Amino acid sequence: MKTERTGTLRLAEIALLLLLAAFLTSGALALQTERELSDRVVRLHVLANSDSEEDQALKLKVRDRVLSYAEALLERSADRREAEALLRGRLLELERIAGEEIAANGYSYGVSVRLEDAAFPTREYEGFTLPAGKYLALRVVIGEGAGRNWWCVVFPPLCAAAAADVPQEALAAGLSSAQVGLITEENQGYVLKSKLVEFWGTLQAALE
Repeated sequence: MKTERTGTLRLAEIALLLLLAAFLTSGALALQTERELSDRVVRLHVLANSDSEEDQALKLKVRDRVLSYAEALLERSADRREAEALLRGRLLELERIAGEEIAANGYSYGVSVRLEDAAFPTREYEGFTLPAGKYLALRVVIGEGAGRNWWCVVFPPLCAAAAADVPQEALAAGLSSAQVGLITEENQGYVLKSKLVEFWGTLQAALE
């Protein structure tokens, strides 16, 4: 009788260890997925001066000017490394363009344009979803930068891409078929996988 109970306990322990191993493996794979994605994209992050209706409208106008210039600049970039180098070389020009748009709309806010790593939550766009994590971001901060912000992906050029064009644009920028499948609905269960990446990313940040 005692031997049977001991055997049952051992089986339960083995099952728990297997579940723990599977859980940890899923976490490692999720974090690897997030890192691989973040190594291949550049986000655009525009922060408004405030949440007033006028400042939010100005944010969108500045976004359009910056996005138009950046997408034209990056259209021949083969990968994120080339995109980053081009953007770093034109930060002052991007800042000038943003400042011109602000002044043209009758405001005197200062503006800064930086290229830096930033943490993003899981974000759903038309045709694709990016999991939470740290991404290189082109950040445009208008005035106090205290208002609601706007996010998208400037490289690959997914901000203006139609949903049907997202896979092609992503593949052209160096994302693998598996990564494209993760961020689009082409891969069954992509939402669950994105949430898994978000969970492990949040857990890692908390531990750090």
